[in-house]
Amino acid sequence: MKNKAQWLSLVVIVLIIGGLFISSSMTYHQQTSVPFLKRYLANQPFYDSLSKIKFVYADKEKSIAAVGYFKLVEFFIRKFAHFSIFGLLGIATFLFLKNEVKHVALSPWLAWFTVTGWAGFDEFHEMLTSGRTPLVQDVILDSSGAFCGILLTIIILFIYSRLSKKH
Repeated sequence: MKNKAQWLSLVVIVLIIGGLFISSSMTYHQQTSVPFLKRYLANQPFYDSLSKIKFVYADKEKSIAAVGYFKLVEFFIRKFAHFSIFGLLGIATFLFLKNEVKHVALSPWLAWFTVTGWAGFDEFHEMLTSGRTPLVQDVILDSSGAFCGILLTIIILFIYSRLSKKH
């Protein structure tokens, strides 16, 4: 490893993977946020806007009519968490690999494929946990988060390098 940033990236990777392992070991009932949401969103903010949302995810309808206000809000929070955590994992994996891979153009792809593999393993781990439902759709969402995180990092690094050359 060449620098402190790589060490920090490795620490972030280990912490995220550890957190994911613990999280996917818990049943839905152990980690549901519905009681919290019922307490702090009792007046159901944005109900009118949310009541217009209706779509299918993993062959199940997601709408207030189908699952209720609090479960729909929880669904969005959980999926945002999937996307953002795997986005951060993608960033950390890319930053770790970018100085280790000889062909720089391969490092984002290798990072993305690695994180997508971790997403698949996370869903496999959920399959082994009672009360959890492993979903291919979640692997796709996680992989998309990783891709976006890596792409955003590449753009930021590109802009930073351009600005650094001007000074």
